[in-house]
Amino acid sequence: MHNTSKQYDEVIATCRELFINKMKDYGPSWRILRPQSVTDQIFIKAKRIRTLELNGETKVGEGIWPEFIGIINYGIIGLIQLRLGYTDIVDITATEALELYDKYIADTKDLMIAKNTDYGEAWRDMRISSYTDLILTKIQRTKEIENHGGATLVSEGIDANYQDMINYSVFALIKHNEEEMK
Repeated sequence: MHNTSKQYDEVIATCRELFINKMKDYGPSWRILRPQSVTDQIFIKAKRIRTLELNGETKVGEGIWPEFIGIINYGIIGLIQLRLGYTDIVDITATEALELYDKYIADTKDLMIAKNTDYGEAWRDMRISSYTDLILTKIQRTKEIENHGGATLVSEGIDANYQDMINYSVFALIKHNEEEMK
């Protein structure tokens, strides 16, 4: 029997640790990024994952798993930037950034739990490559919404797309971790 909530927390613990360590190196320098730049950063990571999935080899020595972690962390950064707006200077401390990280990952996990209940953990029967394609689709949707100034007629907003990208990445890492345990 799977404990999705526990597995989710284990993945996020790894992502959060990297987030903390990056802030020790750079501080919350990402506060300068406009949301569109965050979306493009996620695009770069998802595109690399897809390229590695198709080609089966890496020229720089890192596989796809760190890229999924990057999508999670940039997705949280995106949610923070949507809420606070971007700045020309770093205007929060690392502690404040981490508090925001924890808030937005908790909100995103709550969304996952709600959807997971409705969909009956269908994600467990999906291929990891499908998560990649869905993330790329969500990125394209996000870019379209950004190009329309954030306005939608009937669709979810940018924040919901970031949350879905985060959750698809968590699912990929959960499945990876399960394979590693076998």
